[in-house]
Amino acid sequence: MSTVLIMGASRGIGLEFVRQYREAGERVIATARDDQGLERLRALGAEPLRLDVGQPTSVSALSWQLDGEKLDVALYVAGVIDRASAASPPTQPTFDRVMHTNVMGAMQVIPQVLPLVEEAGGVFGALSSAMSQIGSVPGSNSWLYRVSKAALNMAVSSARFDYPKARLVALDPGWVQTDMGGGGAPLTAEASVRGLRAVLASVTPEDNGRLIHHDGRRAGHW
Repeated sequence: MSTVLIMGASRGIGLEFVRQYREAGERVIATARDDQGLERLRALGAEPLRLDVGQPTSVSALSWQLDGEKLDVALYVAGVIDRASAASPPTQPTFDRVMHTNVMGAMQVIPQVLPLVEEAGGVFGALSSAMSQIGSVPGSNSWLYRVSKAALNMAVSSARFDYPKARLVALDPGWVQTDMGGGGAPLTAEASVRGLRAVLASVTPEDNGRLIHHDGRRAGHW
């Protein structure tokens, strides 16, 4: 039985990760910000932890909550979106909300979680997006979100040098039918997560620092 940590698991893709890993018989530790989210995780058989990745004081407590664990898989799934284009400058509160959740939270959990992933020779995956890819950007829609995910990619790619016994990758889930993706998205959360689980199981040392799509395509380093 593997131990899987899923950070940002109360809904959408994170909750589907919990469901599928538990269905596969794995031990799952999963985080949520509020009581309702924690109860959803408990109902699926996960071990719930309270964590708000946008609040440094909350994140600072993570290491002692995980003391003594060895993590075969650790996933940073938490994320928020702002859909404004470059025609509108982001306000400071909007910038802070998106960057704190999508980037700073990941950068704060990495030093706490990666030593535990190294203990198991495991994999750390951060949920990114195809919208993070600079070379193929088609427009300025959701430009703050694009910037935040590009920054997340850099955080993952940089961190790999300090944790050589682990594999670190960014993951593109595709356009998924969630609150963020909307009902018109072509992928169900079940299909996306099924693909991402296969990707995580296939990661090799050569993949370290890469962005990998849900269907297994490797996007290379940045």
